[in-house]
Amino acid sequence: MKVTVLGAGGWGTALGRLLSQGKHSVTLWGHDPAHLEEMQQSGANARYLPDVPLPDDWRIEKEISCAVAGAECAVVAVPSKAFREVTRHLDSFQGIVVSVTKGIEHDTGWTMCGILGVTAPRSKHATLSGPTLAPEVARGIPTACVAASVDLETAQAVQRLFHRPTFRVYTSADLTGVELGGALKNVIAIAAGMCDGLGFGDNSKAALITRAIVEIRRLGVACGAQPETFSGLSGLGDLAVTCFSKLSRNRGLGERLARGGKLDDILARTVTVAEGVPTARSAFQLARKLQVVTPIIGEVYAMLYEGKNVVEAVRDLTSRDSKAED
Repeated sequence: MKVTVLGAGGWGTALGRLLSQGKHSVTLWGHDPAHLEEMQQSGANARYLPDVPLPDDWRIEKEISCAVAGAECAVVAVPSKAFREVTRHLDSFQGIVVSVTKGIEHDTGWTMCGILGVTAPRSKHATLSGPTLAPEVARGIPTACVAASVDLETAQAVQRLFHRPTFRVYTSADLTGVELGGALKNVIAIAAGMCDGLGFGDNSKAALITRAIVEIRRLGVACGAQPETFSGLSGLGDLAVTCFSKLSRNRGLGERLARGGKLDDILARTVTVAEGVPTARSAFQLARKLQVVTPIIGEVYAMLYEGKNVVEAVRDLTSRDSKAED
Protein backbone atom coordinates (compact mmCIF):
# COMPACT_ATOMS: atom_id res chain seq x y z
CA MET A 1 0.00 0.00 0.00
CA LYS A 2 1.12 3.59 -0.67
CA VAL A 3 1.21 5.34 2.71
CA THR A 4 2.01 8.95 3.54
CA VAL A 5 3.09 9.79 7.08
CA LEU A 6 2.37 13.40 8.04
CA GLY A 7 4.73 14.33 10.85
CA ALA A 8 8.49 13.82 11.09
CA GLY A 9 8.75 13.54 14.86
CA GLY A 10 9.70 10.42 16.76
CA TRP A 11 6.32 8.71 16.46
CA GLY A 12 5.83 9.44 12.77
CA THR A 13 9.35 8.22 12.05
CA ALA A 14 8.92 5.03 14.08
CA LEU A 15 5.65 4.18 12.34
CA GLY A 16 7.08 4.98 8.92
CA ARG A 17 9.94 2.60 9.61
CA LEU A 18 7.49 -0.07 10.73
CA LEU A 19 5.45 0.36 7.55
CA SER A 20 8.57 0.09 5.41
CA GLN A 21 9.43 -3.17 7.13
CA GLY A 22 5.98 -4.37 6.11
CA LYS A 23 6.92 -3.72 2.46
CA HIS A 24 4.65 -0.70 2.08
CA SER A 25 5.65 2.32 0.00
CA VAL A 26 6.23 5.18 2.48
CA THR A 27 6.38 8.93 1.95
CA LEU A 28 7.26 11.17 4.90
CA TRP A 29 6.29 14.82 5.23
CA GLY A 30 7.23 17.26 7.98
CA HIS A 31 6.58 20.95 8.58
CA ASP A 32 10.28 21.90 8.83
CA PRO A 33 12.13 21.68 5.48
CA ALA A 34 15.52 22.04 7.18
CA HIS A 35 14.77 19.05 9.41
CA LEU A 36 13.69 16.98 6.40
CA GLU A 37 16.91 17.91 4.62
CA GLU A 38 18.91 16.78 7.66
CA MET A 39 17.10 13.45 7.63
CA GLN A 40 17.66 12.98 3.93
CA GLN A 41 21.34 13.74 4.16
CA SER A 42 22.10 11.75 7.32
CA GLY A 43 19.72 8.80 6.88
CA ALA A 44 18.49 9.26 10.46
CA ASN A 45 16.17 11.43 12.54
CA ALA A 46 18.81 12.74 14.92
CA ARG A 47 16.46 15.18 16.64
CA TYR A 48 14.04 12.52 17.87
CA LEU A 49 15.39 9.00 17.26
CA PRO A 50 19.19 9.10 17.18
CA ASP A 51 20.91 5.82 16.31
CA VAL A 52 17.83 4.50 14.49
CA PRO A 53 18.61 4.24 10.76
CA LEU A 54 15.94 5.22 8.26
CA PRO A 55 14.93 2.88 5.43
CA ASP A 56 16.76 3.47 2.16
CA ASP A 57 13.59 3.41 0.06
CA TRP A 58 11.75 6.22 1.83
CA ARG A 59 10.52 9.22 -0.09
CA ILE A 60 10.84 12.44 1.91
CA GLU A 61 8.59 15.19 0.61
CA LYS A 62 8.61 18.86 1.66
CA GLU A 63 5.28 19.80 0.03
CA ILE A 64 2.26 18.30 1.74
CA SER A 65 0.11 18.26 -1.40
CA CYS A 66 2.79 16.28 -3.24
CA ALA A 67 3.22 13.96 -0.27
CA VAL A 68 -0.47 13.05 -0.18
CA ALA A 69 -0.97 12.79 -3.95
CA GLY A 70 -1.49 9.15 -4.95
CA ALA A 71 -1.52 7.83 -1.37
CA GLU A 72 -4.01 5.18 -0.30
CA CYS A 73 -3.53 5.89 3.40
CA ALA A 74 -2.44 8.95 5.36
CA VAL A 75 -1.06 8.55 8.88
CA VAL A 76 -1.32 11.80 10.84
CA ALA A 77 1.39 12.09 13.50
CA VAL A 78 1.48 15.81 14.26
CA PRO A 79 0.87 17.57 17.61
CA SER A 80 -2.80 18.09 18.46
CA LYS A 81 -2.45 21.87 18.21
CA ALA A 82 -1.47 21.50 14.53
CA PHE A 83 -3.85 18.67 13.70
CA ARG A 84 -6.69 20.72 12.24
CA GLU A 85 -4.41 22.87 10.12
CA VAL A 86 -2.46 19.94 8.70
CA THR A 87 -5.51 17.80 7.96
CA ARG A 88 -7.18 20.62 6.04
CA HIS A 89 -4.99 19.40 3.19
CA LEU A 90 -6.94 16.12 3.22
CA ASP A 91 -10.27 17.73 2.31
CA SER A 92 -10.51 15.74 -0.95
CA PHE A 93 -8.59 12.64 0.21
CA GLN A 94 -10.61 9.44 -0.31
CA GLY A 95 -8.39 6.82 1.31
CA ILE A 96 -7.95 5.84 4.95
CA VAL A 97 -6.74 8.47 7.41
CA VAL A 98 -5.19 7.08 10.61
CA SER A 99 -4.75 9.48 13.51
CA VAL A 100 -1.93 8.58 15.87
CA THR A 101 -2.22 11.91 17.71
CA LYS A 102 -3.52 11.83 21.29
CA GLY A 103 -5.39 14.95 22.29
CA ILE A 104 -8.66 16.84 22.70
CA GLU A 105 -9.33 20.06 20.84
CA HIS A 106 -10.05 22.79 23.35
CA ASP A 107 -12.65 24.88 21.56
CA THR A 108 -14.81 21.94 20.42
CA GLY A 109 -14.01 19.16 22.90
CA TRP A 110 -13.45 16.87 19.91
CA THR A 111 -10.92 14.10 19.65
CA MET A 112 -8.73 13.99 16.54
CA CYS A 113 -11.08 11.77 14.53
CA GLY A 114 -13.85 14.21 15.34
CA ILE A 115 -11.77 16.88 13.64
CA LEU A 116 -11.22 14.57 10.66
CA GLY A 117 -14.97 14.41 10.17
CA VAL A 118 -14.76 18.08 9.19
CA THR A 119 -11.32 18.40 7.61
CA ALA A 120 -11.24 15.06 5.72
CA PRO A 121 -14.93 14.29 5.13
CA ARG A 122 -14.41 12.00 2.13
CA SER A 123 -11.99 9.63 3.85
CA LYS A 124 -12.42 6.69 6.21
CA HIS A 125 -11.16 7.46 9.71
CA ALA A 126 -9.36 5.37 12.31
CA THR A 127 -7.03 5.79 15.24
CA LEU A 128 -4.06 3.71 16.39
CA SER A 129 -3.40 3.90 20.11
CA GLY A 130 -1.97 2.05 23.09
CA PRO A 131 1.24 1.74 25.13
CA THR A 132 3.54 2.64 22.24
CA LEU A 133 6.69 4.53 23.15
CA ALA A 134 8.28 5.61 19.88
CA PRO A 135 11.92 4.69 20.72
CA GLU A 136 10.89 1.15 21.64
CA VAL A 137 8.75 0.68 18.53
CA ALA A 138 11.60 2.00 16.37
CA ARG A 139 13.99 -0.54 17.91
CA GLY A 140 11.59 -3.44 17.33
CA ILE A 141 10.76 -4.07 20.99
CA PRO A 142 7.53 -6.15 21.23
CA THR A 143 4.52 -3.82 21.46
CA ALA A 144 0.73 -4.15 21.31
CA CYS A 145 -1.84 -1.52 20.40
CA VAL A 146 -5.39 -1.15 19.10
CA ALA A 147 -6.81 0.15 15.81
CA ALA A 148 -10.25 1.67 16.29
CA SER A 149 -12.89 2.87 13.86
CA VAL A 150 -16.66 3.08 13.73
CA ASP A 151 -16.32 0.98 10.57
CA LEU A 152 -15.07 -2.56 11.26
CA GLU A 153 -13.56 -3.01 7.80
CA THR A 154 -11.52 0.18 8.24
CA ALA A 155 -10.22 -0.98 11.63
CA GLN A 156 -9.26 -4.33 10.13
CA ALA A 157 -7.52 -2.64 7.19
CA VAL A 158 -5.42 -0.57 9.63
CA GLN A 159 -4.70 -3.73 11.61
CA ARG A 160 -3.35 -5.46 8.48
CA LEU A 161 -1.38 -2.38 7.51
CA PHE A 162 0.59 -2.10 10.76
CA HIS A 163 0.64 -5.63 12.16
CA ARG A 164 4.16 -7.05 12.46
CA PRO A 165 5.75 -9.84 14.53
CA THR A 166 6.89 -7.26 17.09
CA PHE A 167 3.89 -4.92 16.71
CA ARG A 168 0.63 -6.68 17.52
CA VAL A 169 -2.52 -4.79 16.54
CA TYR A 170 -6.00 -5.49 17.92
CA THR A 171 -9.22 -3.89 16.68
CA SER A 172 -12.02 -1.98 18.41
CA ALA A 173 -15.29 -0.36 17.34
CA ASP A 174 -15.14 2.08 20.26
CA LEU A 175 -13.40 4.96 18.52
CA THR A 176 -14.42 7.47 21.19
CA GLY A 177 -13.14 5.35 24.07
CA VAL A 178 -9.84 4.51 22.41
CA GLU A 179 -9.14 8.16 21.57
CA LEU A 180 -10.14 9.49 24.98
CA GLY A 181 -8.08 6.87 26.81
CA GLY A 182 -5.00 7.87 24.83
CA ALA A 183 -5.57 11.58 25.39
CA LEU A 184 -6.50 11.61 29.08
CA LYS A 185 -3.67 9.35 30.22
CA ASN A 186 -1.22 12.13 29.35
CA VAL A 187 -2.81 14.37 31.97
CA ILE A 188 -2.49 11.67 34.60
CA ALA A 189 1.13 11.04 33.61
CA ILE A 190 1.95 14.62 34.60
CA ALA A 191 0.55 13.87 38.05
CA ALA A 192 2.55 10.63 38.17
CA GLY A 193 5.72 12.57 37.40
CA MET A 194 4.91 14.94 40.21
CA CYS A 195 4.77 11.92 42.55
CA ASP A 196 8.29 11.04 41.42
CA GLY A 197 9.50 14.60 41.80
CA LEU A 198 8.15 14.79 45.34
CA GLY A 199 9.86 11.52 46.27
CA PHE A 200 6.68 9.50 46.76
CA GLY A 201 6.82 5.71 46.50
CA ASP A 202 5.22 2.97 44.45
CA ASN A 203 2.18 2.85 46.75
CA SER A 204 1.39 6.45 45.88
CA LYS A 205 1.70 5.96 42.14
CA ALA A 206 -0.33 2.75 42.17
CA ALA A 207 -3.10 4.53 44.04
CA LEU A 208 -2.95 7.44 41.61
CA ILE A 209 -3.25 5.20 38.55
CA THR A 210 -6.08 3.16 40.03
CA ARG A 211 -8.14 6.19 40.91
CA ALA A 212 -7.22 7.91 37.64
CA ILE A 213 -8.60 5.11 35.48
CA VAL A 214 -11.90 5.52 37.35
CA GLU A 215 -12.24 9.17 36.40
CA ILE A 216 -11.00 8.57 32.86
CA ARG A 217 -13.69 5.92 32.46
CA ARG A 218 -16.27 8.18 34.07
CA LEU A 219 -15.55 11.01 31.65
CA GLY A 220 -15.29 8.66 28.70
CA VAL A 221 -18.66 7.05 29.37
CA ALA A 222 -20.22 10.50 29.62
CA CYS A 223 -18.86 11.13 26.11
CA GLY A 224 -20.44 7.93 24.78
CA ALA A 225 -17.55 5.47 25.16
CA GLN A 226 -17.84 1.87 26.33
CA PRO A 227 -16.59 1.38 29.92
CA GLU A 228 -14.65 -1.82 29.16
CA THR A 229 -12.45 0.02 26.65
CA PHE A 230 -10.61 1.73 29.50
CA SER A 231 -9.44 -1.62 30.87
CA GLY A 232 -7.68 -2.35 27.58
CA LEU A 233 -4.54 -1.30 25.76
CA SER A 234 -5.66 2.24 24.99
CA GLY A 235 -6.80 2.76 28.57
CA LEU A 236 -5.01 0.99 31.40
CA GLY A 237 -2.16 -0.18 29.17
CA ASP A 238 -1.29 3.28 27.87
CA LEU A 239 -1.83 4.82 31.30
CA ALA A 240 0.59 2.40 32.95
CA VAL A 241 3.46 2.88 30.50
CA THR A 242 3.09 6.66 30.43
CA CYS A 243 3.04 6.95 34.21
CA PHE A 244 6.02 4.66 34.86
CA SER A 245 8.38 4.98 31.89
CA LYS A 246 11.45 7.20 31.97
CA LEU A 247 10.79 7.77 28.26
CA SER A 248 7.43 9.42 28.99
CA ARG A 249 7.51 13.12 28.11
CA ASN A 250 4.49 13.95 30.29
CA ARG A 251 5.78 12.04 33.31
CA GLY A 252 9.13 13.77 32.93
CA LEU A 253 7.48 17.17 32.73
CA GLY A 254 5.55 16.51 35.95
CA GLU A 255 8.72 15.40 37.71
CA ARG A 256 10.54 18.59 36.74
CA LEU A 257 7.60 20.73 37.84
CA ALA A 258 7.53 19.06 41.25
CA ARG A 259 11.24 19.77 41.65
CA GLY A 260 10.67 23.47 41.21
CA GLY A 261 10.86 23.95 37.45
CA LYS A 262 8.71 26.55 35.71
CA LEU A 263 6.32 25.29 33.06
CA ASP A 264 7.32 27.81 30.38
CA ASP A 265 11.02 27.12 30.93
CA ILE A 266 10.52 23.35 30.74
CA LEU A 267 8.48 23.59 27.54
CA ALA A 268 11.00 25.96 25.95
CA ARG A 269 13.85 23.51 26.54
CA THR A 270 11.98 20.43 25.30
CA VAL A 271 12.11 19.45 21.64
CA THR A 272 9.24 16.96 21.94
CA VAL A 273 5.61 17.84 22.73
CA ALA A 274 4.01 17.02 26.09
CA GLU A 275 0.38 16.62 25.00
CA GLY A 276 -0.81 16.43 28.60
CA VAL A 277 -0.43 20.20 28.95
CA PRO A 278 -3.06 21.30 26.39
CA THR A 279 -5.16 18.21 27.10
CA ALA A 280 -5.44 19.10 30.80
CA ARG A 281 -7.15 22.33 29.81
CA SER A 282 -9.44 20.63 27.29
CA ALA A 283 -10.31 17.76 29.63
CA PHE A 284 -11.04 20.10 32.53
CA GLN A 285 -13.42 22.11 30.36
CA LEU A 286 -15.07 18.96 28.99
CA ALA A 287 -15.60 17.53 32.48
CA ARG A 288 -17.19 20.77 33.66
CA LYS A 289 -19.45 20.88 30.61
CA LEU A 290 -20.63 17.30 31.21
CA GLN A 291 -20.70 17.73 35.02
CA VAL A 292 -18.34 14.81 35.57
CA VAL A 293 -16.26 14.62 38.75
CA THR A 294 -12.55 14.39 37.84
CA PRO A 295 -10.49 15.47 40.87
CA ILE A 296 -7.06 14.41 39.55
CA ILE A 297 -7.57 16.11 36.20
CA GLY A 298 -8.83 19.15 38.08
CA GLU A 299 -5.74 19.40 40.24
CA VAL A 300 -3.39 18.99 37.27
CA TYR A 301 -5.27 21.76 35.50
CA ALA A 302 -4.98 23.99 38.57
CA MET A 303 -1.23 23.42 38.80
CA LEU A 304 -0.63 24.07 35.09
CA TYR A 305 -3.01 26.94 34.47
CA GLU A 306 -3.78 28.54 37.83
CA GLY A 307 -0.35 28.36 39.45
CA LYS A 308 -1.46 26.08 42.27
CA ASN A 309 1.35 24.75 44.43
CA VAL A 310 2.11 21.05 43.91
CA VAL A 311 2.13 20.23 47.63
CA GLU A 312 -1.17 22.03 48.09
CA ALA A 313 -2.71 20.07 45.21
CA VAL A 314 -1.59 16.76 46.75
CA ARG A 315 -3.00 17.81 50.12
CA ASP A 316 -6.35 18.68 48.57
CA LEU A 317 -6.53 15.32 46.80
CA THR A 318 -5.64 13.25 49.85
CA SER A 319 -7.97 15.18 52.15
CA ARG A 320 -11.09 14.56 50.10
CA ASP A 321 -14.02 13.00 51.95
CA SER A 322 -13.90 9.22 52.43
CA LYS A 323 -16.19 7.18 50.16
CA ALA A 324 -16.86 3.70 48.83
CA GLU A 325 -14.59 2.55 46.01
CA ASP A 326 -16.21 2.80 42.59
